[in-house]
Amino acid sequence: MFRLARMSLANRALVALATVAVFVVGVLSMGQLRQELIPSISVPVVAVTAADPGTSPEIVSERVTGPVEGAVQAVEGVTGVTSTVATGFSVTTVELEYGTDVDAVEQEIGSALAGLGLPEGVEPEVVAGSLDDLPVVQLAVSGTGDEQELTDAIDDVLVPELSGIAEVRDVTVTGATERQVVIEPDDAKLAAAGLSAAQLATLLQDNGTVTPVGAVTEDGTTSSVQVGTTVASVEELENLPVLPAAAAGPQAPQPGQQPAPEAPSAVVHLGDVAEVSVQDVPATSYSRLDGEPSLAIALTKTPDGNTVDVSHAVHDVLTDVADELNANGVTTVVTFDQAPFIEESIKGLTTEGGLGLLFAVLVILVFLASLRATLVSAISIPLSLAVTFAAMNLTGYTLNILTLAAMTISIGRIVDDSIVVIENIKRHLSYGEDRVDAIVTAVREVGAAITASTVCTVAVFAPIALVGGMAGELFQPFAVTVAIAMGASLVVALVVVPVLAYWFIKVPASADGGVALREAAEAKERRGVWQRAYVPSLGAALRHPVVTLGVAVALLAGTLALVPRMETNFIGAAGQDTLSVTQELEPGTSLVAQDEAAREVEDVLAGVDGVATVQTTVGSGDGLAAAFGAGGGASSATFALTLQDDADGAAVQDDVDEALDGAALDGELTVSAGDAGFASSTVDLVVTAPEADDLTAAASAVEDAVADVDGVGDVSNNLAAEQSTVQVSVDRDAAAEAGLTEQAVSGLLAGVMNERSIGTLDLDGASLDVVVAGDVPATAAEIEKVQVPTAAGVVPLSDLVSVERVSAPASLTRVDGERSATVAVTPAGDDLGALSQALQAEIDDLDLPGGAEVALGGLAADQADAFADLGLALLVAILIVYLVMVATFRSIGQPLILLVSVPFAATGALGALLLTGTPLDVAALIGVLMLVGIVVSNAIVLIDLINQYRAAGRELDEAVREGARQRLRPIVMTAAATILALTPMAFGLTGGGAFISQPLALVVIGGLVSSTLLTLYVVPVIYTLFERRAGGRTSKRAARAARRAERAQARAAEAARVAQRLAADTR
Repeated sequence: MFRLARMSLANRALVALATVAVFVVGVLSMGQLRQELIPSISVPVVAVTAADPGTSPEIVSERVTGPVEGAVQAVEGVTGVTSTVATGFSVTTVELEYGTDVDAVEQEIGSALAGLGLPEGVEPEVVAGSLDDLPVVQLAVSGTGDEQELTDAIDDVLVPELSGIAEVRDVTVTGATERQVVIEPDDAKLAAAGLSAAQLATLLQDNGTVTPVGAVTEDGTTSSVQVGTTVASVEELENLPVLPAAAAGPQAPQPGQQPAPEAPSAVVHLGDVAEVSVQDVPATSYSRLDGEPSLAIALTKTPDGNTVDVSHAVHDVLTDVADELNANGVTTVVTFDQAPFIEESIKGLTTEGGLGLLFAVLVILVFLASLRATLVSAISIPLSLAVTFAAMNLTGYTLNILTLAAMTISIGRIVDDSIVVIENIKRHLSYGEDRVDAIVTAVREVGAAITASTVCTVAVFAPIALVGGMAGELFQPFAVTVAIAMGASLVVALVVVPVLAYWFIKVPASADGGVALREAAEAKERRGVWQRAYVPSLGAALRHPVVTLGVAVALLAGTLALVPRMETNFIGAAGQDTLSVTQELEPGTSLVAQDEAAREVEDVLAGVDGVATVQTTVGSGDGLAAAFGAGGGASSATFALTLQDDADGAAVQDDVDEALDGAALDGELTVSAGDAGFASSTVDLVVTAPEADDLTAAASAVEDAVADVDGVGDVSNNLAAEQSTVQVSVDRDAAAEAGLTEQAVSGLLAGVMNERSIGTLDLDGASLDVVVAGDVPATAAEIEKVQVPTAAGVVPLSDLVSVERVSAPASLTRVDGERSATVAVTPAGDDLGALSQALQAEIDDLDLPGGAEVALGGLAADQADAFADLGLALLVAILIVYLVMVATFRSIGQPLILLVSVPFAATGALGALLLTGTPLDVAALIGVLMLVGIVVSNAIVLIDLINQYRAAGRELDEAVREGARQRLRPIVMTAAATILALTPMAFGLTGGGAFISQPLALVVIGGLVSSTLLTLYVVPVIYTLFERRAGGRTSKRAARAARRAERAQARAAEAARVAQRLAADTR
C-alpha cells in the first residue's frame, strides 16, 4: 500500500486536482439525489380481485375464489396464498419471496387466469403491490355549496392542476358525488302499452349506435356508409321508441319468458312509459373533515419521483388555485404529507452528523495537539462523503432515513484510517526523518493494517444479502452506503492524506540526523498521561494473565446473564405525526347507522389535546373497497388523526386510547400509529381448522386466552360474525310447471333487486351510466309478492319459492386453501419478544378443537425471521473477518486472537441498551454486525505492529509492550472519535430518524467502549500466551531434533570405530 503513497507524492498536483474534482462532483450529486422516507421497495405481493355482485360468500368462494387459488398456486415463486371472500367480492393475496420479479409474476398470474372459465361477468384483476402506491400527500376538500358544485370545482380546477405535476402518477378523488341516468318504469303504463321492463334492456343497443355498413364510390371518391346517430341528451333518450321483442327482429323466447305480445299500432316512446332523470349515485361512503362533509384526494408519485419535490409542488398548486377555489366556496386542507417528516428526519440526521463531525475533529485536535494535522485528518470526512453522494447518484439510491443514517454512522469511522496514517506520519516526522521517507515509511507500517481493518468493516455487510423480508430490503441500501463510505475513506487515507501531510505538516529541524529528536519525542510521549496510566497497568496484566482473563470473562458472563431482562422489538416506532383509529361495527350495519356511530367517535376525538385534524371515512366506498378498503370492511369507519406540530405522538395516542375507553361507543375501536410503511403493527395469531364450527370455537378460545396477557393492548378477531341473510329456495317442480328454471327465477329476482345498467350516455362531456331502476322490495314479505311472468300468466313469486331468514358468515378467509381466522394483538409496549413468548405459552396451554392449529404471524413472524437471518449473517460476517485476517497475517492462529475482541464488544453493546432501556431490534442488530468489523480494526493495528517488531528481532515481551505503547494513541483516538461522532445520534438530539439511528449508535458506542478497553489489555495477554506456547512447542521440537541428531552422530561415530577395528584386524 505504501506504493500508493509514493505514487501520490510523485504526482501531488494531479492528486490535488482529482480531489477537488471529486469533491465538486459529490456536492453536485448531493443536490440531485431524490428525497424520500424509505427506499422504494417492490412489495412481493400480488392481489387478484374479482367481483360477483349479489353472490353469497360461500358461492363466491366455490365458483370464483377456489379456481383462482388453484391457478395462482401453480405459478413458480409463490410462497403463500390468502383469500378473503365477502358478499359479491373475492380478494386473493399471493405472497412471494423478496427479490422476486413482481412484474413477471403478475404477468404469469394474468396468463394463468386467462382461461379459467369463471362465471359470466366475473373478470379478475391482478394488482401488484409497491411502497410507491402509498399516498405522498392527502387532501381534504370541503365547500359551502352542494356536493355537485364541490365535485365540479375539484374536477375542473384542482385535479387538472395536480395531475399536471411532473412526478405525480395518480390523483384519486374519493367521496365525490357521481351521477347517473335513471330510468324508472311505470308498470301500469308498460302493461297498457303491452310492454315489460325487460324490453328496456336493449334500448340503447337498438338505438343511438353508429354502425358502419359499407362504402360507396362516386366520381373516384370512396366514402364510408354509417347508420345511426348517438343519443346526446335526456330528451333524446325519452324520445326513443320502445319496441316489443317481435318488432326488434325474430327472436326466440328465452326459457321461462312469456311470448311477446303483438306490436302495438302506435309508437310508444320511453318517456311515455317511464320517468327519465339524472340522479346522484347512492352513496356507499361518507367523508368528513373535523365533522364537516368533505372529499378526499390522494396523490401517489412515480417510482422515480422525489417525494419532497412532489409535496412542494402540491403546496404551490394549492396556493395558485386558492383564489379560484375560494371564489367557489371551496377550502382545502392537507391531512397527510410525507415531506415534513422526511425533511425533519434529513435535517435531524444532518445536524447530528454535523455535531458528530465537530466532536470527531475536536478529539483529533486534543490528541495530536496540532491544527494542521487535525485538518489533514478531518478532510477525509467531507471528501469520503462526497464520493458516497456521487456513487449513490450513479447507482440510483435515494436520500432517505436509511442511507442518511448510514452516512451519519460512518462519519465516526471514515476518519479512523486517516487518523492512524496521520498519527504515524507525524510520529516519524517528529523523529526528524526526511519528509518523503517519513511519509512513505509511516504508510508502509500501517497500510496493510488499515486496509485489512477497512476490508473487515466493509465485508461484514456482505451477509446482509442473507437477510430476507422487509428488513433485508430496507437495510441493503444502508449496507451499500456504509461500504462505499468506508472504501472511499481508505483511498483518501492512502492517497490524499500523504499529499496533504507533505504540504502542511512541519518537519522539526535536526542537526544530528534526528536521533535526539526521536529520543525527545519518545520521552515526551512516555511522560504523557495516557502512557503513564497504561504502561504500568499493561505490565500488571501481562504478569497476571489468569487474573486479567478471569476479569474479562466475568464481565462478559455478567452481561450475558442480563440478556433475559432485555426487551426485544422488530423496528421502533417511526414517530410520525399521524394516528389512525378504526371502528368496526356488526356486519350488515347500514351506512346511516355507521355514520351515526362514527359521529360519536368524532366528538370524542375532537376533545383530545394534541389532535389537529380528524379525517373521517364511513364505509369503504363501493365495489371491492366496500369489503376490503381502509378500515377493513363495509361496516367500518376510519379516522385519520393529524397531530399538532409540538405534540408528543406516544402521549397523544395514550390520551386517545383513554378517551375512547372512557366513552360509551359502538363497535370495536383500534388505535394505531403511523409506521412509515415498515411493517404490520400487530402480532397476528393465525387460527386454521378444517371445519367452520371448529374454527369459530378455536378463534374465540384464542381471543379470550390472550386478552389478559401482560403487554397486550387491543385484541380483535377477524372471524366475521354471522349476519342475517334472506334465503330464497326455489320449488323446482313448481317452477318447471310454470316453464321456468331455478336459474331463470334467480335472474328475474336479480333484475328486480338491483339496478340494471343498459349502457352509457355522454352528457356535458361526462360519460354517465344509464340504469333501469327496479321496484326493490323493502322486506322479505315483499319479495314473495314480486310478480313473475310465466307461460300461464303472471304469478306471485311465493307460488314458486319459499323465503326465510338464515344466518351466514359475512366473510370467509382461507390460508393456503384452509379456512382461517386471525386474532390480531396490538402490543401495549416495546418488548415484542416477551409478548410473543407469553402469547405462545398461552396458545400451548389451550385445548383446541381437533384439527385446529395456531401460528404466530404479523410482527412476531417478522421479528423471528429477521433475527434468525441476522444471526446467520453475524456468524457469516465473523467467518469473513477471520478469512480476511488469515490472508493479512498469513496465520491461522493469530486471527483467532483478534476475534477475542468480538464477544467482549457484546459486553458494552448489550450494556448500553440495558442502561438506556432501548429494545434490541433490527437496527441494533445491524449495529452489532457493523461492530464486528469495527472492533477488530483496533486489534489488527495492534497485532500488526507487534509482528513488525518481532520480525525486526525484538523479544516477545519487548515487542508486545512497545507495540501496545506505540498503538495506544491511535487506538484511543479512533475509538474516541467514533464514539463522540455517534453521541448526538445515541441521544437522539434532533429526533428525526432516531428509530433507526439511535439503537444502532448505542450498540456501536457501547461495543467500542468495552472492546477498546479489553483490546488494550486482553489481546496483548492472549497474544503473549499464544506465542509463548507456540515458542515452547518450537523449542521442544528443536530439542527433540537435537537429541535425535546427537544419537545419530553417536551411532555414526560408533560405526566408524567399528569399521576402523575391522580394517585393523584385516591387516
